[in-house]
Amino acid sequence: MDSTVVVGAGPAGLTAAYELARRGHPCEVFEADRVVGGISRTEERDGWRFDIGGHRFFTKVSRVEDFWNEILGEDDFLLRPRMSRIHYKGRFYDYPLRASNALRNLGVLESLRCVGSYAWARVRPPADLSTFEGWVAARFGRRLYGIFFKTYTEKVWGVPAASIQADWAAQRIKNLSLGRAIADALTPGGNRKEITSLIEEFRYPKLGPGMMWEACADRVRERGSTVHLGTRVERIRRHHGRLAVTVRSEDVGTGGGTTAAVRPRDTGTLGSYDSDTVRSEGDTVRAYDTGTVHPDGGGGVTREVYCGNLVSSMPLTALIRAFGPDVPDAVAEAAAGLRYRDFLTVALVVPERFSFPDNWIYIHSPEVRLGRVQNYGSWSPYLVQAGRTCLGLEYFVNEGDDLWRAPDDDLVAFGTRELEHLGLVTPGSVQRGYVVRMPKAYPVYDAGYAGNVEVLRKYLDVEWPEIHPVGRNGMHRYNNQDHSMLTAMLTVENIVDGARHDVWEVNVDAEYHEERAERKRAASGTGRDAPVLLSDAPASA
Repeated sequence: MDSTVVVGAGPAGLTAAYELARRGHPCEVFEADRVVGGISRTEERDGWRFDIGGHRFFTKVSRVEDFWNEILGEDDFLLRPRMSRIHYKGRFYDYPLRASNALRNLGVLESLRCVGSYAWARVRPPADLSTFEGWVAARFGRRLYGIFFKTYTEKVWGVPAASIQADWAAQRIKNLSLGRAIADALTPGGNRKEITSLIEEFRYPKLGPGMMWEACADRVRERGSTVHLGTRVERIRRHHGRLAVTVRSEDVGTGGGTTAAVRPRDTGTLGSYDSDTVRSEGDTVRAYDTGTVHPDGGGGVTREVYCGNLVSSMPLTALIRAFGPDVPDAVAEAAAGLRYRDFLTVALVVPERFSFPDNWIYIHSPEVRLGRVQNYGSWSPYLVQAGRTCLGLEYFVNEGDDLWRAPDDDLVAFGTRELEHLGLVTPGSVQRGYVVRMPKAYPVYDAGYAGNVEVLRKYLDVEWPEIHPVGRNGMHRYNNQDHSMLTAMLTVENIVDGARHDVWEVNVDAEYHEERAERKRAASGTGRDAPVLLSDAPASA
């Protein structure tokens, strides 16, 4: 079998590399970042470790479970309790919502208003039920919709809830309504089945999810493959019947470069900056989207690698750009039409007394931009240090907006003010802070995304059959870690064994990772559920 190149060292890319290597087919892996793991990495700063977004290791895919157990030993995993709550106006609400808890926290007057709003919605439902807003308001009333659905959804996706189509609400909320929730609450054991069906514990690598992928990268190297960090694929072409892949590395040496972060000029004001991240190509310096610098003169090295197959977990948009300017106009337009939501973590070190038992707290208060707060100490005591914990403030952003481009010091100060405003810490208790940016964390399902993906899929199938998209960004599918891994496993079987798996059929329904009970999978084949936006909704390009 001809050699294989794997682009990306996240869960999908490293799974493909490991499966190839252990079947006697070493490969070369090229990762643009300075660390492995993708969004499933563990960032480490001054001995503190951060899980970017939070990753529960739970799956119903037995071969994925076997893979995890093969890479890490039993002693490397912790068994952690599952707990999340909603924070709204200084009170904590159970998540998932329970009618009795929610109405009790809201108080008698607000509860009556919510019930009245629900009754009115039953008599006079919203005129437009095709949107997330109309669909949810019709089933919960506008007051509960505004408290528990509108604000957080708009924070995550960065568009008005009225711009999100109802399909996502139907997937996420399914057959629930306020009437059903109240009936369940008043019936002894009425909602017990739903609550007990949620997973109560999950496994977690004691040094964070990156522990899995750092160990996997080591295993890949031990089996004769090479993992190049700080190395970006710039061009893909055909040469004498093979693929010629042009890569640029940040330095030469032992199979990996390093990344030098470039911060915008700090002017002391959030959103005030005028410096782009740059890289140098020979004597030319131009703006680039990774926040890295290639030193001028001798630091960056370009070379061409030849292979028979390429497994790609790089964003579909970047893959199409790598073909150069001669792709058909329809293909270029489809690639340009795919959009992403980006992710920003502000990690704040605080005394241990500000710890909480939750993995996450969802912030529904509309006066702050904060979306979620992780307590890294609740994930693993090995992520934090004695006498202190670290709280991860999660912001859903668009690459290039004011939060994304703000200086780190300003972001730490901003996050501190929001945490103090919410009453989760007292003024002066934050001891230090760190910032981690994660571009293209979530593929956006706008009204045109499915058609765009189908155009790109058909183009690759016909014109580039030796290129195999895998993973979340590689397929523009909102899948979780285990299903991204499964696409890679099946792809390796296609390459090595000549199997004919359709990896685009790998799917997971909305509750797959949260429930024990088997559910019928969604027929849409869109992967993990994400909102479908109306065509005029703005988002990151």
